[in-house]
Amino acid sequence: MRLKWYGHASFLITTNDGIKIITDPYTPETSGYAPVRDEADIVITSSNNDRFHCRGDLIPGQPTIVNALEVAQQGGSRIVKGITFQAIEAMEALDHREHDPDQNGMYRFQVDGIEIGHIGDVGNAFSEKQLRFFEGVDVFLALAGGHPTIELDELKRVIDHIQPRLVVPMHFRTLTYKLRNIYWIERFLEYFDGADIDFASHYEVALDKASLPAKTRVLVVDYVR
Repeated sequence: MRLKWYGHASFLITTNDGIKIITDPYTPETSGYAPVRDEADIVITSSNNDRFHCRGDLIPGQPTIVNALEVAQQGGSRIVKGITFQAIEAMEALDHREHDPDQNGMYRFQVDGIEIGHIGDVGNAFSEKQLRFFEGVDVFLALAGGHPTIELDELKRVIDHIQPRLVVPMHFRTLTYKLRNIYWIERFLEYFDGADIDFASHYEVALDKASLPAKTRVLVVDYVR
């Protein structure tokens, strides 16, 4: 599979069979990130009312749009094009400093034998149920900017519990991101030994199950300009 980061919480996952999945697309004018120009077969969003996470309507092509919150509320799983998407309910930070918190969904799915977990827009400590939900994940797409998403101390606790083979940080401050209310990536990386951090120096990487590290490593990727 290939993993491409557009910015914020939005990735393109392309399977070896050519199925294209886009996660949590944003509003370019609001976020500052470039418009997504790739077509997709599937778009999965963590909510349907957050302009930073729900803009499946902006994705080219005619993708099937999956709302993770709805999946979580309607049985917990949905199969699209042979891929099973599982989801669990979450909330934005209950002490959100800018507006009342919204519900959202965290989700996971498997492609090419790799279990991928995306933590949506969660802003609170994980419950035991949420921790169990992500057990066994290989690639963990992690909100690394701190409040109003999950605090970094708590995120590290979650990572230590589920022990993914690869952590890919997202949702942190960049030179492109218009808002200034989240941390730069350095704050998140302070929680890890420098020897366990890799920098892709590009916005797209190829991953396969056999080459994933045996012990948790962090992979920082660039974003599309």
